[in-house]
Amino acid sequence: MKKTFLSRRTFLRGALGGGAVALALPTLEAMLPERAQAATLPPIFGLFYWANGMPWHAGHGAEQATAGTPDLWTPPTVGENYTPSELLTPLAPYAPSVVTGLTPKTEVPPAPPGQEDGHMRGFMVAMTGDRIRPEGFDHPSHTLTALRPSLDQYVAKHPAFYGTEKPFYSSLVLGVSTARFHEYGHWNAISYNGPDSLNLPVSDPVQLYGMLFGVAQNADLMKRRAALLDAVMADANDLNKRLGAADKARLDAHLTHLSEIQHRLQLTGAACQAPGVPGLSDDLHAKTDLMADLLARALACGLTRVFSFMLTSPATTHVFNNLGAPNDMHATCHAGEWELVRKITAYQMQAFAILLGKLQSTTDPNGQTLLDRSLVFGTSEYGEGWKHSVAEMGCILAGKCNGKLKPAVHVRKPDGNFSIAHVTMLRALGIDTPSFGFNGGETSEQFSEVLV
Repeated sequence: MKKTFLSRRTFLRGALGGGAVALALPTLEAMLPERAQAATLPPIFGLFYWANGMPWHAGHGAEQATAGTPDLWTPPTVGENYTPSELLTPLAPYAPSVVTGLTPKTEVPPAPPGQEDGHMRGFMVAMTGDRIRPEGFDHPSHTLTALRPSLDQYVAKHPAFYGTEKPFYSSLVLGVSTARFHEYGHWNAISYNGPDSLNLPVSDPVQLYGMLFGVAQNADLMKRRAALLDAVMADANDLNKRLGAADKARLDAHLTHLSEIQHRLQLTGAACQAPGVPGLSDDLHAKTDLMADLLARALACGLTRVFSFMLTSPATTHVFNNLGAPNDMHATCHAGEWELVRKITAYQMQAFAILLGKLQSTTDPNGQTLLDRSLVFGTSEYGEGWKHSVAEMGCILAGKCNGKLKPAVHVRKPDGNFSIAHVTMLRALGIDTPSFGFNGGETSEQFSEVLV
């Protein structure tokens, strides 16, 4: 029997509301050359961001030491199979590697003043390896921009990452909380193309569903949600006749999964449209679960191999009232409410675990999980939010990156250059990186302990 071969850009086609619709497919065996079916598919790079750092302790500075609070972030042991700290325990099932002790090493120009503010300097170094652009910076109004692309865009646009096989989206830029410190500029996104060029995140799961799975934009919203699968089912049935047993099962599972997501969107539709104060009634875990589900489907379909996932935006004003916080997180940090910050950080790590769980539970045609193919970089804007210290910034490396990254390793490098982590990640992804970091933060070092 002649083997059916499909393009990786194959879609299920149909008509809905007078317009054409197209539904993306997962990667099937029929899309892979015979020689590639037993090989691993290319790596995935993701960036998970949470706001306002971690609870402060003596490692963040002399003033923070006066609070007498413990370090709940740094694992008590180093090396392989480390003992997770309290705040890293939610991630333990996914065996992330973690690097502690890192800090920005970029220079801070004396003018204009305020460029040492952790909200801005820490963020820029973690995301881009460089400092804030001095030109146009204004500390009183919190106006700033980057000098270069953020790491997600650097990877997505690097010729060594995608090569000639470009996906439908070079990257997906996603968000969860819609609370913002300011409604302009830097405070709305974590993904930069370069100076004055932000990629605003998609934070609406209905919008994301439409983007990923080709729902017609001129039909009624609820009808579109309910009718998409019906519209392409004839094409799916025709394709099914030409597939092998494994691909048939994979196609059926994909359609079933999307149907379940559609049902969840219908159930949450009324709540999404209800009036209310943005941020106050958001259930970040429930929304993370849905957004991560859609992201995993997109990665499984090969629609992209790069993503950023902004749980909370820089200096977030999200109100974690579900944890007993009466004020937004930014105000909670500056009020010195350490116990509330501890609870909020733990909650954000639980959200990170939801994302990693979705990647772990989704497999490609070779039976490899998306998490095994991935390198997911978890970080925040500084070490802690009470005094904006950039010491002891968070750096989590989750996934195995197709066997290039060791799981469950703790590397401790007090006062280490943050860009050593950048070099390590880029080399794991197969991107030639003699050095990384800029304006005083340059380094050619890597954390060999976490590389295979």
